[in-house]
Amino acid sequence: MPDWNTRLEIRLGNTIVAPISQFTPTFNVPHTVIHSIDDDNVGYVRQPQTFTFTMTVQAIAAVVADLTELAINGTEFEITVSEKKGTDWAFKSLKFGRCVITSANPSNVVIDGAPSASFNCMSLRPGVES
Repeated sequence: MPDWNTRLEIRLGNTIVAPISQFTPTFNVPHTVIHSIDDDNVGYVRQPQTFTFTMTVQAIAAVVADLTELAINGTEFEITVSEKKGTDWAFKSLKFGRCVITSANPSNVVIDGAPSASFNCMSLRPGVES
């Protein structure tokens, strides 16, 4: 059995907004092939990279409202890794900085368990360590 002693969290400054229950990243590093009149595929131009992700949080208390407010205001937040120490989760490192929510998709109400909400996001500073 794995030892689940870390988790991803959404942070706004020093405040934990919510733990993330599912995280799906997408990295895009496009390249355009360069051709000449003499030959094909002589090189390439690398386009700017983009990093987008979808995160799912449990729709408990005011979490979805808080994240929707971040989306409407265009407020930047961070994705961090927290490590379990005792009965508390302590900040360990910053993973993605300058994140912004681009769209939200709350789920339907469920009979058993907590409903969830998915948010599509982008990060302007992926892979940051602190």
